[in-house]
Amino acid sequence: MTAVLSHVENFSMTLKIALIGNGAIAKLVTQFCATRPERLFVVGALGLPADQVSVGAHPVVHALPDLLALKPDVVVECAGHSAVKAYAAPVLAAGLDFVVVSTGSLADAALWDIVQTAAAKSTAHVKLVAGALPGVDALSAAKLAGLTKVTLRSSKPPKAWKGTPAESTHNLDAITTATVIFSGNARAAASTFPKNANVAATAALAGVGFEATQVELVADPAVSQNVHRLEAEGAFGSMVLEIKANPSPDNPKTSHQAALSIMRLLENEAQPIVI
Repeated sequence: MTAVLSHVENFSMTLKIALIGNGAIAKLVTQFCATRPERLFVVGALGLPADQVSVGAHPVVHALPDLLALKPDVVVECAGHSAVKAYAAPVLAAGLDFVVVSTGSLADAALWDIVQTAAAKSTAHVKLVAGALPGVDALSAAKLAGLTKVTLRSSKPPKAWKGTPAESTHNLDAITTATVIFSGNARAAASTFPKNANVAATAALAGVGFEATQVELVADPAVSQNVHRLEAEGAFGSMVLEIKANPSPDNPKTSHQAALSIMRLLENEAQPIVI
């Protein structure tokens, strides 16, 4: 017992984190890390050419070699699908873990193959955060016994769907009742609504895959939060989980929970006991 307690007391490491992105999620993650400077330290961020002011105290660089030169322990993607496509393979080739929040990017079968191949050749891992998906641990555990059905219904205020294909198919300003703006499988949902359907991709990756996971996307003026309802059936039994997630303070198209799930992963990386 003494040896175990000694190990826990002496477990002290500062995880050096590099961010890809300099926006709303990067800002929240940076603020969180600043509250735990003894364990979590952001060494820098990879930004767009227009990003000259950092969301934190760390520097912003504009090329991946410059980010890797900061000697991070882990690289966290906070910048969208294009960032996963551009940087997952080279980061893994550098032997660094790559944390993905934009899981919807992996609905692209070609990119998924590239990421899998790069991860297989690397000593590092790709780590997919749960984002706003409720019960991802239960879903992935149930998969081991066999799943027969997984469905996801995601509801957001009509204004949250502006800037998406829903604008061309629905008058979002005129919606007065809950309206299904998309119905199909998770691959189509994540591909058609890349800024809004990461949850669908995460459900697919944790469960029965992109084609077998059924998704409904809903514009609902009665909700002020992002509501995700996950239903699953299989050998384990059945479950129904729902989360009413507040939008990110700086971006109504994404959930605050997405940033929180990154924080949880980083916290676990620097802890001796993980749950």
